[in-house]
Parts: sequence; structure tokens; C-alpha cells
Amino acid sequence: MPNCKNFFAAGLATAALLTAGAASAHAHLVKSTPAANATVAAPKTISLTFNEKLTPAFSKFEIVMPAMNAMPVPVKTSVSKDGLSIVGTPQAALMPGVYKITWHAATSDGHKMDGAVDFTVK
Repeated sequence: MPNCKNFFAAGLATAALLTAGAASAHAHLVKSTPAANATVAAPKTISLTFNEKLTPAFSKFEIVMPAMNAMPVPVKTSVSKDGLSIVGTPQAALMPGVYKITWHAATSDGHKMDGAVDFTVK
């Protein structure tokens, strides 16, 4: 018959590991404006919203036009006052075409994430 104390201790250890993993989860992109794969009029502001507060020094995005040899689009970015969004303003009107937002974000616990969002300007 298995030792109940060992079984109980193993259960507690497993629960502690699962709780620690949940506490150190990475931030995730929860919303983008424009939305992923959307077709929109040329946006004046672009925002990426995350589920955790970001570290401003390590959180930004770039925009390129893949069909134009990944031509970069000048954009000025900052982290919102609540710390949950990266907000960017293109420095010129976006012409019709497909764009790729490539983002880099970090949270206060030091985790860094990367991702991309595509959208089309009509």
C-alpha cells in the first residue's frame, strides 16, 4: 500500500510548481488596433494591448511593407500611461498596401516577448 504522506507531499509539490508557473507567465497580446488581418483606412494611431504591464524601455514596435522589400515605415512609439499598451503614430500617412507590425515587449519580471500583426490599408 502506498505511503499516504509521500503521496500528499508529491501532490503539494506539484501544486506549488503549477502555481509558480502561472505567476511567472509571459504577457500576451490581447488586442491590436488595427486588428490582425483587418483591412482599414489609413490609421493615424496604432496600438497593441497586453494582459500585463510592460517595461517601456524594452517595449516598442516597427512597421514595414513586406511587398516593398520590407520598407520601414517611420513610427514614433510609447507605452501608454496604464502600462498595458504600446501606442504608435506613423510619421506619414500610410499608403494602400499590406503592412506588418513587428513588436517587442518586456514585463517587469524580465520576460521578453516578440510577435507580429499584419493589416492592410485600403
